[in-house]
Amino acid sequence: MFTDFTVHQPVVEGYPDHWSYLPGEEVAFHCSAKTSTFSVEIVRLGAERVVVWQRAGIPGAVQRVPERAYAEGCDWPVTFSLRIPDDWRSGYYEVALQGDGAQGPEAVSHAFFVVRAAHPGRDNHILLVLSTNTYNAYNKWGGECLYTGVSHVSFARPLEPGFLTRPEEDGYDGRMANVQVAPDPDHHQLQDYLLRNKVALWSTSGGWHNWERRFVRWAERNGYQLDFAINSDLEFHPELLGHYPLMVSMGHDEYWTWGMRDTVDRFVEQGGNVAFFSGNTVYWQVRYEDDGRTMVCYKYEAREKDPVVGSDRQHLLAGIWSDPLVGRPENSTTGLSFCRGGYVRFGRGVPRSTGAYTVYRADHWVFANTELRYGDPLGLGSYLVTYEVDGCEFTMVHGLPVPTHSDGTPAGFTILAIAPARLLSNAPDNCELIVPLSYDVTGIGDLEYTATILFGDASPENVARVAHNHACMGVFQRGGTVFNAGTTDWAYALEIDPLVQQVTRNVLERLSTSE
Repeated sequence: MFTDFTVHQPVVEGYPDHWSYLPGEEVAFHCSAKTSTFSVEIVRLGAERVVVWQRAGIPGAVQRVPERAYAEGCDWPVTFSLRIPDDWRSGYYEVALQGDGAQGPEAVSHAFFVVRAAHPGRDNHILLVLSTNTYNAYNKWGGECLYTGVSHVSFARPLEPGFLTRPEEDGYDGRMANVQVAPDPDHHQLQDYLLRNKVALWSTSGGWHNWERRFVRWAERNGYQLDFAINSDLEFHPELLGHYPLMVSMGHDEYWTWGMRDTVDRFVEQGGNVAFFSGNTVYWQVRYEDDGRTMVCYKYEAREKDPVVGSDRQHLLAGIWSDPLVGRPENSTTGLSFCRGGYVRFGRGVPRSTGAYTVYRADHWVFANTELRYGDPLGLGSYLVTYEVDGCEFTMVHGLPVPTHSDGTPAGFTILAIAPARLLSNAPDNCELIVPLSYDVTGIGDLEYTATILFGDASPENVARVAHNHACMGVFQRGGTVFNAGTTDWAYALEIDPLVQQVTRNVLERLSTSE
């Protein structure tokens, strides 16, 4: 049965008005505090930890949590604010809130905001777009999230402990995939970690701490300077992207709006480049409401509950992008789809996988200076291909994987490497879920759901069409170039694997060059 993992209850919690700002704009924070005063420290996190702002003795007061705070926000009053100095670099800014006199893990909580570049593209050629829609989807602060059956989640609330920072124990900090040598389909290591440290279960599936933090630290230490934005900037500030030759998505970029895709598709068509070092990418369509303060997704019940069904807005259906009712499969933007990928070393999804890609086109520029050859593994020992992965339908031609393009994968897409993956079944005679980590073990499995949406029902014949999938790494051109790593866990391997580091350099240096 599902384990109800309790989380720390910080004595001070808060959230900013927005998650993205320009220098010169004012950041207003809304806080609730059980101590009479509290302190704040703001740090830019990258290759180094740079303290940029501090204040002590801020008056605190306990604020009421509305019954539907998870969906409608907290509506707390402004507690403190600051004007972002003109000289603050674009970046990720961590905000530590500490109750004065409080002790232990509950004494400190964290919020964040991103500073965009005042002059986008002038100094840096790479724009990292944080997967903030995914943060919000998994955040259960206020009692609910998109994984407990609700359809609306608010950005105007704190993030649960674990999304922005987590403790490390002997090198382990809650990685969702099992990367121990022995199979652990029930993820006992993760369960034990969550119970001991009292951080949110779903923080291991979303949040700065998992993937983006690792990439930013590696990139800045290796001389790559980044500008930053968040998911919603692609919708509300679409002009931003056109100033850069390269946009990077890192980790678990799962939830996208129609407007976000319009921005990125137009960017690529006009010659811009995108590198998706991510998996389960652009899987769910969401909509913003209330000027972007609320995100809507009906997920598995979209066809039954989303009011746009049957209307002239049906293309905005807040379910999976690959649903024929939407008519815009994600692989038309990214090259790959979770519907043709699934899980690796997660639950009973390929639990004994090596976690490595098998290279098939070693002469491609992506593999330059690696000395990799046909059939070699990429990511062996670093578990590159784990957790959630994306793929495409392909056939083997003369020993090489070639897309069929029948699933929406673009013409010209080249598969560079593959690894077996599995959509998890939840059939009466075959439960492949991680039961202690699954909120609803009675729900339809991803395998049966995918067959139903794509082909009409979960008959044995239809299930068989998506039961034996693969993660794929690939690239295509449509004006600009799109590289897709096809796996959430690229950043974990990037920390320790010289071959993954070289491939990353190849992609960043080729695609960030202004012509």
